[in-house]
Amino acid sequence: MKNTTIAFAALFAALTAVGAFIKIPIPYIPFTLQILSVYLAGALLGPKLGSLSQLCYMLIGLVGLPIFAEGGGPSYLLKPTFGYLIGYVLGAYANGWFIQRFNLKRIYSIFFANVSTLLIVYFFGCLWLYGSMKWVIEKPLSLHETLLFGFYLPAPGDLLLAAMSAAIIAKMRPRLKNTIIKQGAA
Repeated sequence: MKNTTIAFAALFAALTAVGAFIKIPIPYIPFTLQILSVYLAGALLGPKLGSLSQLCYMLIGLVGLPIFAEGGGPSYLLKPTFGYLIGYVLGAYANGWFIQRFNLKRIYSIFFANVSTLLIVYFFGCLWLYGSMKWVIEKPLSLHETLLFGFYLPAPGDLLLAAMSAAIIAKMRPRLKNTIIKQGAA
């Protein structure tokens, strides 16, 4: 891996960390701007480098730096929000894969790739939320409550971010084609 490639992965890990601190508190799962960095990382860095950036973010937080929305450290594995972090890694990969594989260029098609990313993030997030509340915190949520707090409440804001980032990606991707994207595909 080239030094510039590592720098791009670090940049998007840092952007995800910044997004964690811009939040609107809602019960159990705060609404943050992190998903914006996930969309951008996958689309602009490609599947491998995009997911690597999110994996770096997750590992740096698990080591102990308080860069997650609610802190950091290995105990974060037991938090109801940890599943979303797993989803970020897999979602960034999926977003980059869809956009590269199908050569998506139009805003609406990139938006749908972003929505697929969001569904991956929500799947792992809600699954972890349900399990954590039931077996770790011992205040189980019903399936309806899990979907309400883990999906329905944050979804409108995340869909707005998916649309905004689709417009950004459509404009930036052609300009970055010979730099970041080419290195991320390698």
